[in-house]
Amino acid sequence: MTYKITGLTPAAHAPLFAMSDAELAAINARRVTAAASNGFPCRVSLEDAKEGERLILFHHVSHDVATPYRSAYAVYIREAAQQAAVYVDQTPPVFEGRPIALRGFDAAGNLRNAALALPGQADMRIRELFEADEIAYIHAHNAAHGCFSAAIERT
Repeated sequence: MTYKITGLTPAAHAPLFAMSDAELAAINARRVTAAASNGFPCRVSLEDAKEGERLILFHHVSHDVATPYRSAYAVYIREAAQQAAVYVDQTPPVFEGRPIALRGFDAAGNLRNAALALPGQADMRIRELFEADEIAYIHAHNAAHGCFSAAIERT
């Protein structure tokens, strides 16, 4: 069994960086500068921004399904992130050092199981969830803040 974790497509969000602060505010987004080298996880590169890097914080629909499990929350993307990260059978840096909530969904978008992965456990928990044939894909969320981290699919 293999799995793939992919970051968000940067081209879909590139126009945000060209917007003024007023235009961003009108869509409930904002430009921020990372105040530390941890705590500003980019959903494109799947790594934390370095202190001083510019990011956009915006409302992202991460689970756009016609079920009660539709989900959206605030996420960061780094201005410097030019390519979506791809990890096959390994977890990205953004999963390390923080607890990750894993939500396993069936093909119709309904939650079927979930697991909490403490630092260093994400790979193991992903594999455990995918042992059930009914789990079509998994969404990872930062457990403390609840924000979407990445989508995980079977390959």
